[in-house]
Amino acid sequence: MSLRSRLPIAVAACALAVTALATPAVAGDEWGDDDPQSSSGNHQSQGQGQGQGQGQGQGQNQNSRLARGVVTASSLALRSAPNRGGQIIRWAERGEVVSIFCRTNGQSVQGNRQWYLLTDGTWAWGSARYIRTLGSAPRWC
Repeated sequence: MSLRSRLPIAVAACALAVTALATPAVAGDEWGDDDPQSSSGNHQSQGQGQGQGQGQGQGQNQNSRLARGVVTASSLALRSAPNRGGQIIRWAERGEVVSIFCRTNGQSVQGNRQWYLLTDGTWAWGSARYIRTLGSAPRWC
């Protein structure tokens, strides 16, 4: 493998690592939070009323930055970079609900250049062509 073919992989891996280092708490806070009462808007009054302090309210506020989506492909490769050449991190199955941290433009997949950075256990990129968002569109990376 030549240096020219390794350079884009190294750059993508570094960018993914920097993103993961800068925002690990956002992904960690999302697990197990299925309570609809904990959505933004209610978090500060509940946290203070139950004597839980502001730490939990701040964590729930970070969750409001994550979008949700559903995988529409029968099986979707989640990759290390926003392109078809990125290493496959894991596979997502049809109907799986995923947490979306942000979106960016990458390699076009059937006319759609957007890719989502997913935070479900591992940080990986999935083509927006095969993920239907639930609610508002994810923010830009």
